[in-house]
Amino acid sequence: MAITAKCHKLLEAEILQRSSQIVSVVDNQAYIFGGELRPREPRDNVVYAVSLDNATVSKATQPQALQSPSARVGTASATLNEKIYLFSGRGGVAMAPIEEQGAIWEFDTSTSTWCLVKPSTMNSTAVPAARSYHCMTSDGKDTLYIHAGCPESERLSDLWAFNVSRKEWTELAPAFDPPRGGTSITFTDGKLYRMNGFDGKTEQGGNLDIYTPETNSWEAHVYAPDGKDGPTPRSVSALLPVPASGRSCLITLFGERDPSSLGHQGAGKMLGDVWSFDIGNKKWEQVDLQGSELPLARGWFDADVAASNAIIVHGGLGESNDRLGDVWKLEFE
Repeated sequence: MAITAKCHKLLEAEILQRSSQIVSVVDNQAYIFGGELRPREPRDNVVYAVSLDNATVSKATQPQALQSPSARVGTASATLNEKIYLFSGRGGVAMAPIEEQGAIWEFDTSTSTWCLVKPSTMNSTAVPAARSYHCMTSDGKDTLYIHAGCPESERLSDLWAFNVSRKEWTELAPAFDPPRGGTSITFTDGKLYRMNGFDGKTEQGGNLDIYTPETNSWEAHVYAPDGKDGPTPRSVSALLPVPASGRSCLITLFGERDPSSLGHQGAGKMLGDVWSFDIGNKKWEQVDLQGSELPLARGWFDADVAASNAIIVHGGLGESNDRLGDVWKLEFE
């Protein structure tokens, strides 16, 4: 049976126009933070809440709150126990990686307040380096994972775990080379999955890398990234766990292929396809998108799982180099 996704455009708002932002869904709200409207200019440090019930947007926080993260782009987030966590990013006048000595920002959705969670050990060598265009996920219990991205120079392939209860970092086995930014990770059924990304020269594809926490080891599932037997190489896309057709699946969607000659100032070739990976039989299948209107191709966006079988997609950079302010719900069947 072919996997389909019904596409519903929830809303579009000028204030939500941005790329390189984070989107995290808790209950019936999608929370949006960070990003840029103009290249290399963080837009604001407000948290916007989009109600998935009535498709409205409101400010969950105010600018320059007593304690809140500075405006930033290229950060990464994960949800855990109805709280949202984010790490580092890029900002300030120099647009350098934001160094917070391994601390993680925690947003409590029940009170709409931020808290800076500092690691219990302040040994600078025992915390991940500041970075941007990295990725982040959680195990749904007590652990956050941070992977790869761009420090002050070059790119990374490291993997770190942060135990929220103990406030402790642990450096884990690094993923397979090449180091990359704009890669995607997700965690489901006890394993962490990584794919795609940009190594400074080309977009990566053809490998779904699987990390097992119990053995602190990686294995690679190789596939043909030809657009027939598997998705083509890309970066700044998304990877999320969604059950589809009664199967446990990973969904990867959209992203950039062939970066712009203008670098961060321009838009490359953007993709609008969606793919499903059946974890059980290790097969890729392109998802049939249905709806009176479909999302534009994009990269540098963010997305998160809503309920159990839907993905919320927001913003990003379109192929005409414009920042998008739309919010979509993709329901998988």
